[in-house]
Amino acid sequence: MTDLQSRRAVIQGIDSDANYQILKCIAPESELYGYSTDLRSLTQGRATFRTSFSAYQPVPNNVQKNMVNSS
Repeated sequence: MTDLQSRRAVIQGIDSDANYQILKCIAPESELYGYSTDLRSLTQGRATFRTSFSAYQPVPNNVQKNMVNSS
């Protein structure tokens, strides 16, 4: 969960299904680049994830400043 939070994800809930934990969260798509590789490394290849579009959200000011400065 800390890895998701470092990617600006907001945890919506945690469900259990048999021996599995299912995390539902909202995260910016730009922060999920390379997440599958990181997730496999963190869980020794046991975890999977799937994404779907939820909604557009405003970019936080600090991220917006970094985007403008890097152009």
